[in-house]
Amino acid sequence: MSASLLRRGLELLEPPGRAKAPPGLQRGRAGPRAAGAARRRKRAPEPGRNKATVKGRVVKSAIEEYHKKKPVNHLRENLQYMLKGRLVADKAVTEQVLAQNRGRKSKDQPPEKTEKKKPESTVFTEEDFRKFEREYFGIP
Repeated sequence: MSASLLRRGLELLEPPGRAKAPPGLQRGRAGPRAAGAARRRKRAPEPGRNKATVKGRVVKSAIEEYHKKKPVNHLRENLQYMLKGRLVADKAVTEQVLAQNRGRKSKDQPPEKTEKKKPESTVFTEEDFRKFEREYFGIP
């Protein structure tokens, strides 16, 4: 957005009783030389050292830079922090929290645990069956 459009927009937003600023106080170009002066001001060299020269530069060691950026293993501190607090919540409380955080859709529900049926076994032994056969059928 140009400065002139911005000024026009601000003039529209001014309250009606307020007059324009006098021409001497207005900011803007004061003639064709003003733009050139602004360019010259931008190009003026700043005082300071010349960056093209090597004088005054500190040589950085590649090994020191590598050691600075080397990843640090925080496993030991993290384990000590985790083992410091040994408060374990009740199983009922944890189940309740998990149930509240679970969604209501069927896909969010955990599968129901079905009890494993034990294979049916008889109370009678093989000897009891033979004894019954002898008594009932009369077979020796």
